[in-house]
Amino acid sequence: MNTAAPAPTPTTRALAWCLHLLVVGLLALTAGRAGADGGPHAGGIVAASAVCGLVYAAGPVLPVVRRSRRAAALWLAAVGACWLVLLALSPDAVWLAFPLYFLQLHLLPRRAGPAAVAATAAAAVAGFAAHQHSFGPAMALGPALGAAVAVAVVRGYQALYRESEHRRRLIEELTATRADLAAAQHTAGVLAERDRLAREIHDTLAQGLSSIQLLLRAAERALPQAPQNAARHVGQARQAAVDNLAEARRFVAALTPPTLEGTTLAGALERLCATTSARHRLTARFHLTGDPAPLPTAHEVALLRIAQSALANTVRHAEATTAEVTLSHLGDHVALDVVDDGRGFDPARLPAPDPEAGGFGLAAMRARAQALGGTLTVESAPGHGTALAARLPLPPPAETEPEARP
Repeated sequence: MNTAAPAPTPTTRALAWCLHLLVVGLLALTAGRAGADGGPHAGGIVAASAVCGLVYAAGPVLPVVRRSRRAAALWLAAVGACWLVLLALSPDAVWLAFPLYFLQLHLLPRRAGPAAVAATAAAAVAGFAAHQHSFGPAMALGPALGAAVAVAVVRGYQALYRESEHRRRLIEELTATRADLAAAQHTAGVLAERDRLAREIHDTLAQGLSSIQLLLRAAERALPQAPQNAARHVGQARQAAVDNLAEARRFVAALTPPTLEGTTLAGALERLCATTSARHRLTARFHLTGDPAPLPTAHEVALLRIAQSALANTVRHAEATTAEVTLSHLGDHVALDVVDDGRGFDPARLPAPDPEAGGFGLAAMRARAQALGGTLTVESAPGHGTALAARLPLPPPAETEPEARP
């Protein structure tokens, strides 16, 4: 072939053995007929057949012939020279031209191979005509037809091999692409799950721990003068710890938030406002507008977490006295508004999130809303309170199948 020899396969090894057996068989036939006829050159024909067989056998045995194109060409030239000597002694050697065609097309370059085949065919025709002492078109037909068949078979095999190699490379590329895609999907899934857990921890456990910290500080301040108030704050902190423990266990179980179990989103928000009012110096009131309708679990969880984070920020930073939480069902949308009368802030000058100081709340709330195709807007100004609004689109109701007509 014209490229480096590929790794042998069972098919190519079988074809090589068939070619070897064909050469050995033709040499044995030539030597056998010479010995049987007992002609004047019988000894020379047998010796030339044996030498040709030995030279041919050296090719498959020597590794250099398989590795070097130059060594293969030299070996092929030696085999051809032995064959020419044998052809000069016996007309039966003309049949060895056929396996020589395949060797030349296989080992020589693309342009040199057909030229060598043509030269071998011409030598076979000339040698056979010399033994017959005459020349006719039929003498040239056999070697020429054999050469044409050999060229067609080898070129067809080379085309099939190239197509097979092309398909093999495509399969390898496809396999590599699938592996890369699987790795990318795994990485994206890990990042998405990490982001989801970060939001969940921030909106629940982190806020709960912050609430516990504020309650314990209040208990510490009230302890010398008002032990009863301190005990009440400690009890509220204990209840907050119980709620946070339930949240943590629910994360492990990968279920819905315990706040939503056995109740609706409106009920969970109302209870959140009542709990916040009882634990902190903030009056949180809940309002429900519109016609309540069942919401997807993802929407309920997102809105509850946004409300928890917003009220936690109000308690920690706003110094507000009241907060109004409103859940509005607007047909194809659901909205959550949290408005407080605190000191407000400048939304354009928010500090960068910091592991020590926090600052992840608004980013987490906005990410929750955007993950469901919604929006989150914050309106505030120093000294004028804060208004937070989350809007989530609702999926269209599933179409019911028409009733079967009688």
